[in-house]
Amino acid sequence: MTAVQDARPQYHAALDQLERLVATVTPADLDRPTPCEEFTLRQLLNHVIGATHRFAYMGEGGHAEDIVPAIEDPSDDGWQAALGRVRTRVTAAWAEDAKLGRPTFAPWGEAPGGAVVGAYLMETVTHTWDIAKSLDNGFVLDEGLSGAALGMAQLVLPAGHRSEDFPFGQVQPVAEDADVHTRLAAFLGRRA
Repeated sequence: MTAVQDARPQYHAALDQLERLVATVTPADLDRPTPCEEFTLRQLLNHVIGATHRFAYMGEGGHAEDIVPAIEDPSDDGWQAALGRVRTRVTAAWAEDAKLGRPTFAPWGEAPGGAVVGAYLMETVTHTWDIAKSLDNGFVLDEGLSGAALGMAQLVLPAGHRSEDFPFGQVQPVAEDADVHTRLAAFLGRRA
């Protein structure tokens, strides 16, 4: 049996970081634009929390395509509580070590659970960068988490031509001395 890397500790650290950042969001911030051009901050928060519910559902044995990665919007000041609820769910759903090697039905197809955890680490860290950029409030992102997410992205995502139906844009150029957060964002198609 092949050993599967356990990215759950990093994923939980990414959720910690996301929760600290979401705690800084005010109702006045919700209509801000984000680096995800199709989303306002409110829509991005909805997507992130909805995607986390989908990830929990997969950990519970469900197929990703059964549910959409979205929730019913909470009140303007209810985003932190909504994130706390989904965190409890996703933590319980992925608590068993055996789930890392189990086939999991992700949005891109069947994959070992450990690989899916890694993908959602990448998703969470990247969208945390998007939220931090939108807020522009000086929130300091964890370099280790961004480095882990970038490593995962470089391992599993093609850097060449990405089709229009691919969930990430073309790799964007960055300065050689760009920080790891900017390199992650650029690798996933964001203009930093």
